[in-house]
Amino acid sequence: MAEATKTHPVRLTVILLAIVLIAVGAWFTFRDGGWLNQVTEDRVEDALIINGVPLPIAECMAPKLTERLSIGQLRSLEKLAPAEGEESVPTSLSGALDRLNRIEDAEAVKQLAVVGARCGSESLLRGLSL
Repeated sequence: MAEATKTHPVRLTVILLAIVLIAVGAWFTFRDGGWLNQVTEDRVEDALIINGVPLPIAECMAPKLTERLSIGQLRSLEKLAPAEGEESVPTSLSGALDRLNRIEDAEAVKQLAVVGARCGSESLLRGLSL
């Protein structure tokens, strides 16, 4: 009976090692700049470029958007993509507003506008070479 209640040091060591490995893996995945954040940022940047945003502005916007918005909010921005029969980039104000109205998350639209305006103005100022 005493044998059955003994703690197995090997089993305990394996369990502790597994916990440490899981914790380290989670840290590399979820930390700022971690694997999950990098994949999300790359996907946002690619989506911006595909939808007509110039590369320097997309490079500026992607990290800011992934920092400020949740995955769900970023997915809601996918509704900005052109629907069948629409041009890739809206050519009129009403076309742009129609696309923005597809998004049912006011905070996501607000952050998109703020980040886009900031990155666009920074790009413009860099281009002026003052």
